Amino acid sequence: MTEPLVTVDDMKVHFPIKRGIVLDRTVGYVYAVDGVSLEIQRGETYGLVGESGCGKTTLGRALLRLVEPTSGTMVFDGVNMSGLKGERLRRLRRRMQMVFQDPLSSLDPRQSVESILVEGMRAHDMDRDKDSTHNRLLELLDAVGLPRNALRKYPHEFSGGQRQRIGIARALTVDPDLIVADEPVSALDVSVQAQVLNLMENLQQEFGLTYLVIAHDLAVVRHISDRIGVMYLGSLVEESDSDGLYNEPLHPYTKALLSAIPVPDPTVEDDREQILLTGDLPSPANPPSGCRFHTRCPWRQPTRCDTERPELRELGSGHRVACHWAEDIQAGRIKPHAVSPEPVDSDGSISPDTPLMGPASVTETLDH
Repeated sequence: MTEPLVTVDDMKVHFPIKRGIVLDRTVGYVYAVDGVSLEIQRGETYGLVGESGCGKTTLGRALLRLVEPTSGTMVFDGVNMSGLKGERLRRLRRRMQMVFQDPLSSLDPRQSVESILVEGMRAHDMDRDKDSTHNRLLELLDAVGLPRNALRKYPHEFSGGQRQRIGIARALTVDPDLIVADEPVSALDVSVQAQVLNLMENLQQEFGLTYLVIAHDLAVVRHISDRIGVMYLGSLVEESDSDGLYNEPLHPYTKALLSAIPVPDPTVEDDREQILLTGDLPSPANPPSGCRFHTRCPWRQPTRCDTERPELRELGSGHRVACHWAEDIQAGRIKPHAVSPEPVDSDGSISPDTPLMGPASVTETLDH
């Protein structure tokens, strides 16, 4: 097996919470990313999904060192990026580019398309010959499906889909190996989304790209991804190949996400198990103890879920899951139950003394 292009080991990104006008003191932390480990193989598309606020975008930015990790390591093509600074980091960054969520706000409205595309090449000393640079830009416009006269225009003169194509072309100007696409189609019309996704797949084959696609739309991720990771409250809770995750989800959170996807054909009877999550996503500044998902989990067992944080473990064929009871849930030995409302203390935190278990107890749900 070839060495992965990207290896992330126990990455954490904690943002300090400051308070005070004169004395700016740290009173806590937002645990945006809290111990994520994953690998991205060369030439594959890795999809990252989860609710808003779960840390997907922060993880993507941390991989490119746009956000400095608090701890952990990130190895890119055999090079440990954790200790890189200055010129060495800048040169390695040429091989890692990002496509941002909002195609309008990520493009400078005062720059023409030609100026936007040349800027990255100039930063990495790749525009020494004017004719070669111009021909390179024309080739990229052809590759992303834009007319050649687009070079003289400005971002406001294009539609949303065209602006996203400009963002993709900008990422390609410096010949990257890895592209982090942060919600690349969420701001686009549904009819345009398929066009951009198909474009990304074609460019991947043409230029040998590796993608990390961050999204909350599970249908989009399934269409484009080879492997998928599911994040919840700063942690990776499940990882599998695309078909394995959708056909046999093992984590309760993944089951709930997939059960919420509507069946597009009205003539097909939906016999899936419907799982409705109660309560809101807990604050990343005050995450629950033990399993982060236990405050909303219909399979919660207080014997372990409240106190022990599960680690990602493989349950076969590269399918990894962070759940104490994944095998019992899969075998049907634990049945879902109602989740009681979360009691809240005066300071806004969850009371540790009040049980969150529904009417079913451990002895009633475990079939031994």
